[in-house]
Amino acid sequence: MAGVLLARSSSPLSASAAYLLSSISPSSRPPLPSKPVPRSHLSDGRSPISHRALVRSYAAVADRFDDQPPRTLSAPTRRRRPLRAPVLHHGYPPHSPVATGVLILILFLFWVRPDHLGVFGWVATRNSYESILTTLRQPGGGDFGKYYSLPALTDPRIERLPYSIRILLESAIRNCDEFQVTGKDVEKILDWENTAPKQVEIPFKPARVLLQDFTGVPAVVDLACMRDAMKKLGSDPNKINPLVPVDLVIDHSVQVDVARSENALQANMELEFRRNKERFGFLKWGSSAFHNMLGVPPGSGIVHQVNLEYLGRVVFNSGGMLYPDSVVGTDSHTTMIDGLGVAGWGVGGIEAEAAMLGQPMSMVLPGVVGFKLTGKLRNGVTATDLVLTVTQMLRKHGVVGKFVEFYGEGMSELSLADRATIANMSPEYGATMGFFPVDHVTLQYLKLTGRSDDTVAMIESYLLANKMFVDYSQPQTERVYSSYLELNLGDVEPCVSGPKRPHDRVPLKEMKADWQSCLDNKVGFKGFAVTKESQDKIAEFSFHGTPAQIKHGDVVIAAITSCTNTSNPSVMLGAALVAKKACELGIEVKPWIKTSLAPGSGVVTKYLEKSGLQKYLNQLGFNIVGYGCTTCIGNSGDLDEAVSAAISENDIVAAAVLSGNRNFEGRVHPLTRANYLASPPLVVAYSLAGMVDIDFEKEPIGTSKDGKKVYFKDIWPSNEEIANVVQSSVLPDMFKNTYEAITKGNPMWNQLSVPSSTLYAWDPKSTYIHEPPYFKDMTMSPPGPYPVKDAYCLLNFGDSITTDHISPAGSIHKDSPAAKYLTEHGVDPKDFNSYGSRRGNDEVMARGTFANIRLVNKLLKGEVGPKTIHIPSGEKLSVFDAAMRYKDEGHDTIILAGAEYGSGSSRDWAAKGPMLQGVKAVIAKSFERIHRSNLVGMGIVPLCFKPGEDADTLCLTGHERYTINLPSNVSDIKPGQDVTVMTDTGKLFTCTVRFDTEVELAYYSHGGILPYVVRSLVDANN
Repeated sequence: MAGVLLARSSSPLSASAAYLLSSISPSSRPPLPSKPVPRSHLSDGRSPISHRALVRSYAAVADRFDDQPPRTLSAPTRRRRPLRAPVLHHGYPPHSPVATGVLILILFLFWVRPDHLGVFGWVATRNSYESILTTLRQPGGGDFGKYYSLPALTDPRIERLPYSIRILLESAIRNCDEFQVTGKDVEKILDWENTAPKQVEIPFKPARVLLQDFTGVPAVVDLACMRDAMKKLGSDPNKINPLVPVDLVIDHSVQVDVARSENALQANMELEFRRNKERFGFLKWGSSAFHNMLGVPPGSGIVHQVNLEYLGRVVFNSGGMLYPDSVVGTDSHTTMIDGLGVAGWGVGGIEAEAAMLGQPMSMVLPGVVGFKLTGKLRNGVTATDLVLTVTQMLRKHGVVGKFVEFYGEGMSELSLADRATIANMSPEYGATMGFFPVDHVTLQYLKLTGRSDDTVAMIESYLLANKMFVDYSQPQTERVYSSYLELNLGDVEPCVSGPKRPHDRVPLKEMKADWQSCLDNKVGFKGFAVTKESQDKIAEFSFHGTPAQIKHGDVVIAAITSCTNTSNPSVMLGAALVAKKACELGIEVKPWIKTSLAPGSGVVTKYLEKSGLQKYLNQLGFNIVGYGCTTCIGNSGDLDEAVSAAISENDIVAAAVLSGNRNFEGRVHPLTRANYLASPPLVVAYSLAGMVDIDFEKEPIGTSKDGKKVYFKDIWPSNEEIANVVQSSVLPDMFKNTYEAITKGNPMWNQLSVPSSTLYAWDPKSTYIHEPPYFKDMTMSPPGPYPVKDAYCLLNFGDSITTDHISPAGSIHKDSPAAKYLTEHGVDPKDFNSYGSRRGNDEVMARGTFANIRLVNKLLKGEVGPKTIHIPSGEKLSVFDAAMRYKDEGHDTIILAGAEYGSGSSRDWAAKGPMLQGVKAVIAKSFERIHRSNLVGMGIVPLCFKPGEDADTLCLTGHERYTINLPSNVSDIKPGQDVTVMTDTGKLFTCTVRFDTEVELAYYSHGGILPYVVRSLVDANN
């Protein structure tokens, strides 16, 4: 739009605006404010749209005058003419009605908001806070650079702000152009104590963007498609380029096809490249075709561990300008970087794409929960036990949409890796961030991981100067938080979480009793409804010629996996010490248990080898299988056929134990209905026991080589043992050597040949990369709100439907619509790969939407699986087939859901898929933060039932037809307003529209964020 054009100092003014502004004498222009001009908000009743949006609209009107054809030329042959004052460039003299109209419009803007004239050219070229731009001196002489000094504001409110909010404040000040970010936005953040409870909107511009390949492929597909759209609309496709650094780490593709083998690492990498050659080639093309994009090749490590150990800057020095590192990532566990004092969180890929292209992220100014830590962890208690405890506490407290900031004397007892473990699981406890401000522990970690002394000195100096550093040896100024929690670290006890949700913590001493109750309970998050007479069933089978048996609760997968834990040397070396003690006692892991070790970076391998402990892990079957996410994201690979058959044919509730962060049913493996999150040492212990149905305090885990019973305490290392090995084995050179070579790739990556073109050559035969239809038949006119009338209910859900249910990342079932499509396109079932790896192909992903085999849809009355009822005919069909039939018949669809709809991993396809299936609205009790934003980004209306109401209390069966009485003009819609929903049975109920900001309304009016960005950039380029 014109507003986007005029906000950029390097872009030309529209001709009419340029001429009219040139006719105003300098003395008549409003002076540049030394501080932002205070402005009223929406109290004058002029418009429900924000003033920022108003200015955009007015600027667009002004440009439309320029777009009128000159009277002497026909429209098809008109060309832009150079500006020749006093005649406007389309032939209109300065006193013509058109010019007069534009002048009146600009004078009206003076009246509406004087400082908004910055949009038309001069205020936007200067930051309103230049007066606090300060030089940071080096202790030994010279300068580090310049920075916007928060103390120079001399505002006493800053001292009371949480550190996490200070980062938002600095960003707003540094980017304050009085258009995308205004002085009023800065004031909102400064006055956080009073404004946060009011759910005010602020813009945020992150310093960089982080991608992994599952979400990175669709992001790069979208960017490539946007380039094509720009060209089709007559604009410059090269305008689609990241304006901030983008780091793309390929870590989600490796699967555990080969395990318990010395050559597992090489074999799995070869299979990974064979399956994903086309995807990898596409990503390699993207990293060269788009500026500012760094591609980290497969086999390098897990994205969040690489981010923590290497990519995280903490403080940027960009051309002599110093500012805090901040990052948004297309993976919900981007929050791991919060442990390093870098503000980061997960967003949808479509939001990330907008951020790459210079668009500010619109967010509600969050409340901040202060979490005080005291004491120290007891002997034998791990960081994993701590994070599972914290997750349960915060989940109970309620932190969705909030920041959590940790503080207190207990901070000095936590290593940086422990902090990162807690920060990593922010999505599991529901917070946007779990933030640990920078202190001396952070600086020590930066040195350990190979950051230079000069860099660390710069980071420390900047953060001290700008009131963003915590020195716990000094008296602390009391900061204000929205609410408070406290935990004595000494109260944490060993535990696991499961069997189906990360926040269902089970103390280790209660595990046996809890498992028994899960067998007894009805089907649910804590129940499998196994009848009493079948609970002791034993299934006999033959494993490679050896008699074997399996029963409920037996472990079939034991995986040391996930950045949550593999980034933490204490738990990794702790697991290796457990393995050492077990090997020395002569106890082993049953051969049919699929064991695996997937380190988050090559550093882990180096210190395991340095310690001499890797050989013991290998002896128990925990050979390194790859450097990637593996089992944590469902890439656990197949179980042995004999094991799979024994489970399936006998309806065994088999278990997986993993050191991951997600254990939703159907995610880890289709055949493991019970999945427990545990520390790496506990993963080894449970693999040795071979079952979760065990009381470690009373029952032995095995028998030693001399015939004695071996108990848990016999193999569990002390904290002192672990600390000694960490001290001697984890060395700075390991990090330096690993990351000096990280972008050099490996032979398989380096042999990939990719074109040098800036436009991608789509292959219509490809089943991996396909041009999506988002911009098909797109025009420059926004479509406006879409009326939802007489829509059918596609699916009727209960609570906690996750993005894994909506858009699974794991294996493609042989009887699914996606499998049918791939087979029809000549793909052999063994090459189906996973849904996650196919995210660059909309045809596959639309068919994979709601394809989770554990989907529970109330329309099926108890039947579990990826099907639904086509209401008009009463037929039971796959969800995709039903959706396509509704579309063919010209019917819209909606979805009914319970609480926490869309929880779990941030997945674009959990919103893109429903959109392609024709879903127009989702009516739920509540939404997960990122997923709600993604729905808006794809033009789907999120609606919330009123408190105390849901589909059941309103007696909605899903067989009704639904009309949503949403205004047809976007200017009549307000964030968070109530609307009436009516069914064809005469039932009326009220819902809240979950457009949370006015920018989201703009996205909705444009049909989604991607069309909005393309139209804006086309206007700007023109």
